Amino acid sequence: MNRTVLLSSFMLLLVIGAFLLQNGCGTAADPPIQHVVIIFQENRTPDNLFHDPVLIAAGADIASSGINSKSQRIPLLPLNEQYDPGHAHSNFVQMCDRKPTGECAMDGADLIPVLCIANATNCPPPNPQFAYVDPADVKPYFQLAEQYTFADRMFQTNQGPSFPAHQFILSGTSAPSPNSKLFVAENPSTSGDASGCTAPPNTSVLLIDPDGQESSSQYPCFEHATLPDLLNQKGLSWRYYVPLGDSDWTAPNAIEHMCRPNAEPPNATACLGPDWTNNVVLSTPQNPAPVLTDISNGSLSNVSWVIPTGTASDHPPGISEGPSWVAAVVNAIGHSQYWRNTVIFITWDDWGGWYDHVPPPKARNSYEYGFRVPLIVVSPYARRGYISHVQHDFGSILKFVEVTFGLPSLGYADAPADDLSDCFDYSQQPLPFQTINAPLGADFFIHDTRPPQPPDDD
Repeated sequence: MNRTVLLSSFMLLLVIGAFLLQNGCGTAADPPIQHVVIIFQENRTPDNLFHDPVLIAAGADIASSGINSKSQRIPLLPLNEQYDPGHAHSNFVQMCDRKPTGECAMDGADLIPVLCIANATNCPPPNPQFAYVDPADVKPYFQLAEQYTFADRMFQTNQGPSFPAHQFILSGTSAPSPNSKLFVAENPSTSGDASGCTAPPNTSVLLIDPDGQESSSQYPCFEHATLPDLLNQKGLSWRYYVPLGDSDWTAPNAIEHMCRPNAEPPNATACLGPDWTNNVVLSTPQNPAPVLTDISNGSLSNVSWVIPTGTASDHPPGISEGPSWVAAVVNAIGHSQYWRNTVIFITWDDWGGWYDHVPPPKARNSYEYGFRVPLIVVSPYARRGYISHVQHDFGSILKFVEVTFGLPSLGYADAPADDLSDCFDYSQQPLPFQTINAPLGADFFIHDTRPPQPPDDD
C-alpha cells in the first residue's frame, strides 16, 4: 500500500472518529454524555415509595417494618394519605436519635408530628409515619427503577426540608456566604407565599451553627458560587424549569447574583439578571410544561433542573400526578434525538418525615448528611437492572456534572462526594428506550390550564 493510500485511510478514520464523538458515541474514557437532566421530586424515602418486590428480589434494601422510640417493631402498612409528617431539622433530630458514637439509632420516627388535611377522617391513623405508598400508584417509578439503575444508598445532603435541599441541588451548600460556617436549616418564615431575594421584607430563615443550634436567622437572600456559574464559565447551556418564580423550590431566586433583584433586598419584587431572564423558565398559561416543549423543539440544554408543580411533586398528601409527570419527561427524551447522549437523574428533595430504616453516614458537620431518598439513573449507559449500594448524595449529582463536562469543583458537598460512576457502563451496548407506561401522558401536562400550584409546606 503506497503512502497516498495510507494517508487517505488515516484521514478517513479521523473523519469517522470525529463524527462518532460529535454524535455521542464516545468511549469509556470519553463518556458520550452531552445532556444531564435532574428531576427533583418531593418528600419520600425508599422504604416509603419503593415497596417493589422486583427491586427487593434484586437486592434493594427496603424494609417492611421499623423500630419506634419504645423499641417496638412496627409493620409498614399501605398509606392512607390524608396527612403530612413533619420534616423540619428538629424532626430529623427526633427520628435520628443520635448515639454517642455519632450514628443514628433510627428509632424516633413515631415522635414526628403529622398534620391532617382538612376534612380528613380517622386522622391520624395509628403509626402514621410507618407507611408505604400503594405500589399500584407508582408503577412508572417501578418500571424505571427495574429497567435502569436504582440507588438504595442515596442520602439527601442536608438534614432538613425543601428550601435548603433545593439550594444543595443547585450549588452543593445552603451556606449564606462563601466562607460561612453556618447553613440555612429550615424553610423561610413566610414559606408558601414568596421566598428568596424577592420575599416579603419580614421574611427570615433559621441558620444552624457548628454546634447544631439554630441560634440565628437572616433574610433568605444569599451569595455564593453555584453549578450554573461553572457552566457559564465553560460556555455550556443550562435551564432551571420551575412553575413559580418565588417559591421555596425556586433555588436561583435565593442567590443574589443569579436573581439580580430590582431593588436592594429585602425590598425587591422581581429578578432581572441575565441568569434569571435567560435560564430560569417559568410555567405560563400558554406553555404549562416548557421542559416538554423544549425537548420537542430540539432545544434541550446541557444541564436542566426540572422542578414540578405541587400537584405533580409527590408531596403529601397523596401521590397522583407525580409518576405520570416524571414518565412524561423521560418519554419525551427517550423518543427524541437526545436519548443517545443524555443522563436523567430522578431523585427526591427530602425524606418527608416518613420512616426509613437506613441510618445516614456520620455527620460531616452540623447539617450534613440527611436521611435516604430514592434515586433512579436513566440513560442508555446506565447499568441495566442494577442496584447501587454505593453512598451517594446530592453532591454526587453535582460532581457527575463537573466530571462529565470538565468543570472545576465548587468545593462544597460536591468535593467529598462520589461521581456516581458505579451506575454507568459506557462500554455496554447502549440501551434502547422503552416507553414508560403511565396513567397520564405528556398531552395532559402540555395542555394543563390549572394555575401552577406552590408547595404546601415543603
